[in-house]
Amino acid sequence: MIPVIALVGCPNVGKSTLFNQLTRSRDALVANFPGLTRDRKYGEGRMGDSPFIAIDTGGFTREEDGIDSEMADQSRMAIDEADVVFLMVDARAGLTGGDEQLVKYLRRQSKEFHLVVNKIDGVSEDVALLDFYALGIDNMHPIAASHGRGVRALLEDALADFDAPAAEDDPDQARGVRVAIVGRPNVGKSTLVNRLLGEDRVIVFDQPGTTRDSIYIDYERDGVLYTLIDTAGVRRRKNIKQVVEKFSIVKTLKAIDDAHVVVLVMDASEGLVEQDLHLLGQAIEAGRGLVIAINKWDGLESDAKQWIKSELERRLQFIDYADIHFISALHGTGVGHLYKSIDAAYDSATRKLATNQLTRILEDAIFDHAPPMVNGRRIKMRYAHAGGQNPPLIIIHGNQTGNVPASYQRYLEKVFRRELKLFGTPVRIEFRTGENPYEGKRNKLTKRQIARKRRMMAHVKKSKRKK
Repeated sequence: MIPVIALVGCPNVGKSTLFNQLTRSRDALVANFPGLTRDRKYGEGRMGDSPFIAIDTGGFTREEDGIDSEMADQSRMAIDEADVVFLMVDARAGLTGGDEQLVKYLRRQSKEFHLVVNKIDGVSEDVALLDFYALGIDNMHPIAASHGRGVRALLEDALADFDAPAAEDDPDQARGVRVAIVGRPNVGKSTLVNRLLGEDRVIVFDQPGTTRDSIYIDYERDGVLYTLIDTAGVRRRKNIKQVVEKFSIVKTLKAIDDAHVVVLVMDASEGLVEQDLHLLGQAIEAGRGLVIAINKWDGLESDAKQWIKSELERRLQFIDYADIHFISALHGTGVGHLYKSIDAAYDSATRKLATNQLTRILEDAIFDHAPPMVNGRRIKMRYAHAGGQNPPLIIIHGNQTGNVPASYQRYLEKVFRRELKLFGTPVRIEFRTGENPYEGKRNKLTKRQIARKRRMMAHVKKSKRKK
């Protein structure tokens, strides 16, 4: 089994910085901001031939009121899952009551743990460790996570008792269907994630901005591998005040690019607002499969439901390929049906398309509705082939294809989507015009002919003068 290492400690002791060092990534948000991390975040690392899994957690506080209590619960779950715990403390702050409380908790759980004394850069190691000898812990490791100092020795000690697992046949195997749950703050994204998973995996709290980082969660359902991505809510730019929130939005946009399918969650009680359309545009621009979930549907009156349906039908005509589900993430109503649309969108977005099939569909579309004339000449389209997946890209070759109007391109997109039975994914078409091998040579040939004719005419005139 691959060993699991949980990073726990009080707020702002450098857990996310060490997480990024262990996973050799920048996946975890890092800022001089207590309580930045809230949910459990998993990452893969490797020490020589020995792989391991690291879990970043939110900070333990002694109060544990409100959202702090939810964060502490997430940390306790990480401790339960872990084989080894890195209890991180701040060398500059010294020993605190919260550190002592965590040591007592870990001892009660009979968990193997290492005391990681962080932020020793610029401080004497002996002075940094002095306060923490009072805890009576043998496994103490002074490190500077921001520079990577002491991290290798820490890992070697922690993984010494674990055997390297057998090599996998395909270590780079994809993590299954990646599904990003996106939407505005407080529309119920984290509640939906927990409902889809069937457990309280991420923090749910009645406070906008509860989720700050994108959380990737791997799981299996009915034999199919999924990676669910819980993202931070995206507000309008003018409402963004904190720098941390800007980084959260960047993480959300990256999650959209990473995903195969995007589930856009909207709040039925607020209707369709401009920020929903902005997020919708981001998903369409990225070319990802799309499913729309209208949450908090159970609490609406019938008149309000009818009005929202008419608004969706009127304003979302341009994405008629996306399924719309009316759900209640809190109670589970309609949530199970999302999987059918997610699977259909993934299958459509990643399907392999044959050249002969695409060319036949193109010929039938041209026969039913021929492209327009340009400068007295008809646009010619000869054949089509697949150019990529997620989204499906269809490349059409012909003459004057640079002059194809947008309306005819939309016509072809609808024909391909209908004939190929593609659901929940946009279809992109790229036109390529073949080079004319005689282009530019006609004028040169004419000039040679003209020169030859002039020479012949001069020869004739000369002959006449001689006579």
